[in-house]
Amino acid sequence: MIKTLLLTQDGQMQRGGVEQIALWRDDSNSYLWIDIESEDVADEKQLLLDQGCHPLAIDDAQRKRHPPKTEIFDNHVLILYHGITGFDEDLNVEQLPIALFVEPRCLISIHQKDSAGIDTNWDNPTVELLREPGLLAARIMHYSIGRYLELVLTFEERINDLEDMMQERPNDELMRTLIALKTRLRKLKRTSSYHERVAISLLHETPDVFVQQSPDVGHALQDLFDRCERVNSLTAMYYEICGDLIEGYLSLSSHALNNTMRVLTVITAIFVPLTFIAGVYGMNFVYMPELNFRYGYFVAVGSMAIIGVSLLLLFRKLRWL
Repeated sequence: MIKTLLLTQDGQMQRGGVEQIALWRDDSNSYLWIDIESEDVADEKQLLLDQGCHPLAIDDAQRKRHPPKTEIFDNHVLILYHGITGFDEDLNVEQLPIALFVEPRCLISIHQKDSAGIDTNWDNPTVELLREPGLLAARIMHYSIGRYLELVLTFEERINDLEDMMQERPNDELMRTLIALKTRLRKLKRTSSYHERVAISLLHETPDVFVQQSPDVGHALQDLFDRCERVNSLTAMYYEICGDLIEGYLSLSSHALNNTMRVLTVITAIFVPLTFIAGVYGMNFVYMPELNFRYGYFVAVGSMAIIGVSLLLLFRKLRWL
């Protein structure tokens, strides 16, 4: 589906389809926003070529798994990033690749599903934004990054609960949850890192097409960078926290195992000499003088009791029990 939003020379906004592209070309003082959603690949490519987009930029925009990036061409700028269509507290995120072509008088947005960032600006357009396609692109991406920020801020309460559970009742189920969350945070961290690079590139190497449209676009790009940087830093922090919790659980498990093994070792140490005495006098050789001793049994049992109690007291003194 291809829909367009045309801003005429007299400030009137008109919604329509591809038929408005010809009107836009005939009026050098008009501005156009072309939104392409789930369009046929061949038709989409032909439209972009007619708009003067670079073939390599078109290939990047049509790749479903291309990482976020920005690239500057002679007459337009390509911005690729990943929006969010849905998420939950377990960091299950549905991402949506979005491509934005920014031209001096035109913005082209390409996506395969509904995008909240695009729909919000499409439903509430302003004359000022339509006259500044670069600023409009920054606003769209700013809204999408805000969804990532909402996601990580929502996860903050969850990670606090997991920390409390780790201190109170650590278990294998909690360990599995932390491993799954760490994996999802790793993917989210990679995406947020790409977004931060895009924002840095736009901020420090601001394309001429952005500056020519609005001298104040730098403020919008700075705000975009700040949001991307915050999402990336929070994601990295939560990733490290999950890793620390996993290591903490392993340390607790290892400590508990060491305590168990120490108790078993002490028990073994106590019973080894007792077993030795029982084994010696259990051989039943004919010529064993102690076997004929009237009080031999009581002496052996007493010796075993004294040895056992002495070792027990020794281990308690050494704080092994």
